[in-house]
Amino acid sequence: MKNVIFSIGPYTMHGYGLMIGIGIMAAYLMAEYRAKKLQLDVDRVFALCISCVLGGFVSAKLLFYIIDYKEILADPSLILDASYGFVVYGGIIGGILTGYIFCRIKKLEFLKYFDLIMPSIALAQGFGRIGCFLAGCCYGKETNSFFAITFTSSQFAPNGIPLIPTQLISSVLDFALFFLLVYFEKKKRADGQVAGLYLICYGIGRFILEFFRGDIERGSVGTLSVSQFISIFILFAGLFTMWLTYILKKRKTSLPENK
Repeated sequence: MKNVIFSIGPYTMHGYGLMIGIGIMAAYLMAEYRAKKLQLDVDRVFALCISCVLGGFVSAKLLFYIIDYKEILADPSLILDASYGFVVYGGIIGGILTGYIFCRIKKLEFLKYFDLIMPSIALAQGFGRIGCFLAGCCYGKETNSFFAITFTSSQFAPNGIPLIPTQLISSVLDFALFFLLVYFEKKKRADGQVAGLYLICYGIGRFILEFFRGDIERGSVGTLSVSQFISIFILFAGLFTMWLTYILKKRKTSLPENK
């Protein structure tokens, strides 16, 4: 695919970076829009989003260093390359932890803002996976199916071989998850359930999709890929979040009214 969009002198616009930028902007605008509808503190949304992006960026890089430490040892200069090497789960985990710390510092109700941010995360991921498709990274296994994509000039995917378009499948699923979460927002019975649903759906979807990935250098834990291993914990984190919101809601409704 076409990863280089255009070049002006020494500056080059890559498709991956462009789609990441579009994803971040779309995520912020959607979070701001929904914050107004949900009557949350809109002034805090920008700072929250920036904090989560920075925390997610750092965490995504750190997890990449941990998983691909052999590659880093072979070429230490990769540490200084800010555009190379990210692990999505690192970004998700780091972003959530940063958001939690931010809400604690600013004395905001974390579960409310957790629900606010997670649909935007799914939206950003949808655009990000299009960027992966343009770059050719995160590619799928070889296939004889008509539903295949063949790269011709990718720096990451094997060229001239029909592959399962896992990037586009991921993108479609991420966009679908975004719409599901926005819809579920109207049906939820307690704060935190939207975020819990995200963790459950993304954990299951990512676990299954990993079977079709062809980039085997991503590390493994036993017979599972690192991402599949993490997906199990993400799934249980989502189930725990759902259980916790139920307990908190039940406890709140059982308290006697103040008179």
